Amino acid sequence: MITYSDIKQDAAVRTYIQKADESLLALGYTEHSFAHVTKVAETAGSLLTELGYDSRTVELVKIAGYLHDIGNLVNRIDHSQSGAVMAFRILDRMQMDPAEIADVVTAIGNHDEGTGVPVSDLAAALILADKSDVRSTRVRNGDPSTHDIHDRVNLSVYSSALTVDKAAGIIRLTLKVNTDISAVMDYFEIFLTRMILCRKAAERLGLRFALTINGQNLL
Repeated sequence: MITYSDIKQDAAVRTYIQKADESLLALGYTEHSFAHVTKVAETAGSLLTELGYDSRTVELVKIAGYLHDIGNLVNRIDHSQSGAVMAFRILDRMQMDPAEIADVVTAIGNHDEGTGVPVSDLAAALILADKSDVRSTRVRNGDPSTHDIHDRVNLSVYSSALTVDKAAGIIRLTLKVNTDISAVMDYFEIFLTRMILCRKAAERLGLRFALTINGQNLL
């Protein structure tokens, strides 16, 4: 069986991730390279593990997480769909079982808030892991005078945690934000559609989504 480790060690996969991130760097986007895709993969895997999913399902969501942004190599627009097609070609080349390819491709093709819908548990976990990766180290623009709202919001977040309270049936994103850098309202300006998608993803997993910023429960 194809494993998460196999995907991480594949030379072609690493090239696609690197080149996709170079395109986003040229466009002024925050970091979408190995740090981001690894964090998304590990967070999605941890989420399904905590919810009691079997080890193979956890492995598949980690594969989806690691591959989810390779479509940025083609274009930022509709990158989830182009990434799904690329992932299909990669996994088919590696002779992964077709049913597992289908699960991974479906998750990747539905992870973006523009067109994505949590149509499967893997897609839901991938959405939650991806949209919760907000942190200062994703900002690569070193000139504060040219920072846009995305730079400021990410720079302001000095602590981020996605946790599950199974007893209460809640998955909670807890952020600590330096409001001297960015107002809390700025976060909602750029992330509201993502938080709505996270709510739908949590519901797919039988949970409620909650957002806490600086100790205040906002969702």
